[in-house]
Amino acid sequence: MLRFSKSKIIATMAVIIIGLLLAVPSLMGREHREAFQNSLPGWVPSWLIPSRAVVLGLDLQGGSHVLLEVDVPDLLRTQSTQLRDDVRRVLREARVSPQGGIQLNQRGVQIRVPDAAERDRVLPRLRELSQPIGNAVLGQGGNRDIDITTTPDGLITLAYTDAGINEKVRRAVDQSIEVIRKRIDFGGTTEPSIQRQGTDRVLVQVPGLQDPQRLKELLGRTAKLEFRMLGQQGAADVDMLPMRDAGGQKVPVERRVIVEGGDLVDAQPAFDSRTNEPIVNFRFNIRGAQRFGQATTENIGRALAIVLDNEVISAPTIQSAITGGSGQISGRFTVQQAQDLAVLLRAGALPAKLTVVEERTVGPGLGHDSIEAGKLATYVAAVFVVIFMFATYGLFGLFANIALLVHVGLIFGLMSVLEATLTLPGIAGIVLTIGTAVDSNVLIYERIREEAHSGRSIPSAIQAGFERAFATIVDSNSTMAIAAVILFFLGSGPVRGFAVVFILGILTTVITAVTLTRMMIAVWYHWMRPKTLPF
Repeated sequence: MLRFSKSKIIATMAVIIIGLLLAVPSLMGREHREAFQNSLPGWVPSWLIPSRAVVLGLDLQGGSHVLLEVDVPDLLRTQSTQLRDDVRRVLREARVSPQGGIQLNQRGVQIRVPDAAERDRVLPRLRELSQPIGNAVLGQGGNRDIDITTTPDGLITLAYTDAGINEKVRRAVDQSIEVIRKRIDFGGTTEPSIQRQGTDRVLVQVPGLQDPQRLKELLGRTAKLEFRMLGQQGAADVDMLPMRDAGGQKVPVERRVIVEGGDLVDAQPAFDSRTNEPIVNFRFNIRGAQRFGQATTENIGRALAIVLDNEVISAPTIQSAITGGSGQISGRFTVQQAQDLAVLLRAGALPAKLTVVEERTVGPGLGHDSIEAGKLATYVAAVFVVIFMFATYGLFGLFANIALLVHVGLIFGLMSVLEATLTLPGIAGIVLTIGTAVDSNVLIYERIREEAHSGRSIPSAIQAGFERAFATIVDSNSTMAIAAVILFFLGSGPVRGFAVVFILGILTTVITAVTLTRMMIAVWYHWMRPKTLPF
C-alpha cells in the first residue's frame, strides 16, 4: 500500500535532477553561460556541466540567411559528361567507332560517323537517350530534353534543349533542398527555413546561427566523394588533383572511380586510437563493400586516393584487403572539420554546385509585441492552471503544481539534449501539455475521491485511484501521441515545432503526473498519517 522503495525514490529523483540541470542553461543568457563555463576550475570536466541551451526559432530570435543559386554552366558540364558516357556506351554496343572520338560542347556532345550504314544503325539508339519532359508521353511529341541533329557529312550533335536545361535545373533545386535539409537538420529538430526562390535559387535560414560563414562552409561544398588509385606521372587516364596534406601540390590520380560517396550508408566522426587525431569512420552498402574489397585485394601496397570535390584529402597505402565494408578517413582534421565532413557525407553530394548570392543575419520573424504577447499568454495560462488545481484539490493540488513545474523543466531539458528549436507554436505546445499534464492528475484525484466515498481506507483509496486511472491516462496520451507523431512526420516548420514539444510533453507526463505525484503523496501519508483526505 503506497510503498516506494528507496531505490525507486533515488532513481526517480536522479532522473528529475538531471533533467532540471539540463534545463538550467536555457534559463541563462548566452553571456552568463559563457561566464559560468569560464569560471569553472580546470579539473572539472567540460562534459560534466550542462552547456546546451534550447535554440530559439527564426520567429523568436532570427538567425543566418543565405541565398544560394545553382551554377547552371557547371550543371551543364556535369550533364554533358554523363551524356558523353551514355553515347560511348551506345557506340560500343553498336560497334561503331566515331571519327575523331566524342567531343564535348557547351550544351552536349558531337560525334562524326561518315559511314551512312553505321549512322543509320546508331541513330535510333542515340534517340533513345532523349527523354520526354513533364507529362509528355514517349512517342507522342511534346518537349524533349535532348535535340539530335545530323549533317550530310556525318556530324551528329546531341544538345540539351532549353526545356531540357530548365528541367535539369528544376530537379537540381529540388534535390539540393533535400540535401541541404539533411546537412543542417540531420536530427530533425533544428527547423530551418529552406525554400525555393525562382527557378534556380534556394533560400536558407537557420535559427540561432549568427555566423553566415559557418553556414556557407557547410552548404557551399558539393561533397562529391570518390575513392580512386594514385597513378603514375604522365600516364594516360590520370587527373592531376591538388593534395591537402602536400600543401596543394598536385598528384596524379587515376580517372577510374572504385567507389563513390553514393555507396556510403553511414559516416561518423571519431578519434584515431593510435594518434588520437580526429577522423571520420565510414561504412559502405553491399555493392560498395564488394567493390572496395575487390579493389583493396588487388592493389595491396598501392596508395588509395580519397577525393572530395576534386581534392585529395588523404592517400593511405593499402596494407591489406579491406573486406568488411568499412574504413576511416584521416587528413589532419580539427574536431569541427571531422564533424562537418561526417555530416556532408551522410547527407550526400549536391547534384550541382551552389554559389552564394546573398548572406546576412536576419532578425526575429515576429515583432517584439507578438513575442511578448505569446509569453504573456503562457504565463497567464500557467497561473490559472496552478490556482485552479490548488483551489480544487488543496494539498494534493500543490503536489500536482510541483509536478507541473518539474514537467516543464524536463521538457526544456530534453529539448536541450536534442538541440531542438523552440518556436512560438512550440510555446503553444508547452501550454497545451500543461493542461494535459494536470488533466492526468484530475483523473487520478477524482478516482481517489470516488474510492474514498465508496468506503475504502485512505491508503487503499489512493492506491486504487492511481492504479485504475493509469489505464485511462495511457489511452488518452497514446491517442494524442499518435496525432503528434503524424504532425511531426507530415508537417514542416511551425507545425513540426509544435509536434516536437507536444511529444516531449507527453513523455514527461508519465514521470511527473503519475510517478512523482504518487511518490510525494506516499511520503506525505507515511509522515502525516491523516485520518481524512485533504480535498
